[in-house]
Amino acid sequence: MKRRESLKYIVLGSAAVTVPLQGCNNDTETEKLVEASKNLPAYGRTEAEKKHDEQLLEKQFFNEHELDTLGVLCALILPANEEYGSATDAGSVDFIEFMVKDYPPFQTPLRGGLMWLDHEANSRFDKDFNSLKENDQKSILEDIAFEVEEDESTHLAQGRKFFALVRNLTLTGYFTSEMGIKDIGYKGNRPNVWDGVPQDVLDQHGVEYEPEWLEKCIDQSKRMIQAQWDENGNLIT
Repeated sequence: MKRRESLKYIVLGSAAVTVPLQGCNNDTETEKLVEASKNLPAYGRTEAEKKHDEQLLEKQFFNEHELDTLGVLCALILPANEEYGSATDAGSVDFIEFMVKDYPPFQTPLRGGLMWLDHEANSRFDKDFNSLKENDQKSILEDIAFEVEEDESTHLAQGRKFFALVRNLTLTGYFTSEMGIKDIGYKGNRPNVWDGVPQDVLDQHGVEYEPEWLEKCIDQSKRMIQAQWDENGNLIT
């Protein structure tokens, strides 16, 4: 199974996808999202929640260097393929930016983790993480991508905790985005087509449909027509 497929099924089998809406980091997109949150009739938020989201969207937590680093990280965690873009393309960086404002306990671990990443890159290659070649970036991530049984005091322990958090947020941001939903193949709620009780069941009970009711209830050309009833409770259409 390909890595991208593995990640897809991990997300499908977890509750990580139940995280709220995306944020943004540039002024133009922020204005669009704030305005959209006011006007969408199906936004599904109370007035207090809308105001809360508007306030968060008007702020920026990460600086430009941190956002750039998150962009590199998200694309390495879930890269583009021939059909879909990377997690960065899908807006995972914007999602993480929103989440650190909506849930402040994320702020210190993520900012500290980004600092740790640059420090590790400088120690190994005398450059910050963004300036490294992709293979060098991956060599650092491979050392912190998996939990191992070792003393928590080792210098990689902080990196592992950071990477676990940023990976979870990256995948959540991707698989709750429009692109990620298409990638995962989620179709949403769709009505089934009911064509009546199966004939063998009708035969078992010795009953059959009357032609009049078949025309009213089973005609699929009328399935989108709202039923109407007379004052005595009889089905008209």
